[in-house]
Amino acid sequence: MPRVDIPGSKSVTARALFLAAAADGVTTLVRPLRSDDTEGFAEGLTRLGYRVGRTPGTWQVDGRPQGPARPEADVHCRDGATTARFLPALAAAGHGSYRFDASEQMRRRPLAPLTRALRDLGVDLRHEAAEGHHPLRIEAAGVEGGEVTLDAGQSSQYLTALLLLGPLTRRGLRIRVTDLVSAPYVEITLAMMRSFGVEVAREGDTFVVPPGGYRATTYAIEPDASTASYFFAAAAVTGREVTVPGLGRGALQGDLRFVDVLRRMGARVETGADRTTVRGTGALRGVTVNMRDISDTMPTLAAVAPFADGPVRIEDVANTRVKECDRLDACAENLRRLGVEVATGEDWIEIRPGTPAPAEVRTYGDHRIVMSFAVTGLRTPGITFDDPGCVKKTFPGFHEAFGELAAGWGIPLTPIR
Repeated sequence: MPRVDIPGSKSVTARALFLAAAADGVTTLVRPLRSDDTEGFAEGLTRLGYRVGRTPGTWQVDGRPQGPARPEADVHCRDGATTARFLPALAAAGHGSYRFDASEQMRRRPLAPLTRALRDLGVDLRHEAAEGHHPLRIEAAGVEGGEVTLDAGQSSQYLTALLLLGPLTRRGLRIRVTDLVSAPYVEITLAMMRSFGVEVAREGDTFVVPPGGYRATTYAIEPDASTASYFFAAAAVTGREVTVPGLGRGALQGDLRFVDVLRRMGARVETGADRTTVRGTGALRGVTVNMRDISDTMPTLAAVAPFADGPVRIEDVANTRVKECDRLDACAENLRRLGVEVATGEDWIEIRPGTPAPAEVRTYGDHRIVMSFAVTGLRTPGITFDDPGCVKKTFPGFHEAFGELAAGWGIPLTPIR
């Protein structure tokens, strides 16, 4: 039975780095993801004055509940949304002058709901160029806490940043949320905060975060469920079988629910205590699916949709338009380049059955576009990518791992150049 070892979760690694930096004591992170995003997060912590020791299998972080060690720092967040959104909240709890900037791609992504909430909490924060975008500067003097209202309809990361900040404030936080997308990511945050000694209460649409800080611990990072989706989809679309260890019934990540979509389409799925297996049956059914809570896997479904026996309609994914690229339009454009009939709206995409023809996929520098259409390439030899290397953001070894799986199934892939 083919087995694929998936690298650690990007979402879990980023949260664990924040929690470790904020905790009282030394935290050991086991099997953290090593990718451009997480290395950028760790580098950001180092620039702020936190000590991060890295070995191949573990990272150790000396926590500083009082905030960054350096009174001044200039942090470049690269392409990382978690870095760009979480680190300013961490720095705000300290005392000093901190500037944050990011790549052109990340500069385009919205930040306003989070920075507005931080200002409402009394944080001295200003955007240096476009309002609501990087670069920004914070003159930190700690955060008193209190009540704040947040619109998390574009990204759950805004809420996660405030939840993580809450225990570092003097009075704790009451966060009233008016809209929320990708809710399972918030559940990851709450579960991880619990592992670091903080219990968040929920009163309807309000999250109540107590003050008092975090305690250091040893924390194991589970495999990345979003990354696993490409391998599960590969099995479904080729009629093969794959098992991913480390992701089972106890998994934190909501994106593992992608296998339920594959099950609805006709694949056989077995979820054990600590592993998940997907077997393709040689046929895929058309479906209509709401992917609001698992929108990072929308491109995966879009890329295999042409092979279904009926239309695949994906709904409630407006937030995918403000990711690394406009993923909804990017998927539609690339499917059309492959000769597939597609219709889109503000928050939906519908893909008709078809036989994709080989073409070059425009990636827009987005790792998920590359990994998704690599799955299409299992049934459409000759697909190429204008920037295959952008997978380094979350899975530098993706092409090798994917090629090894395909070779084990006897499926030749177009060489990646």
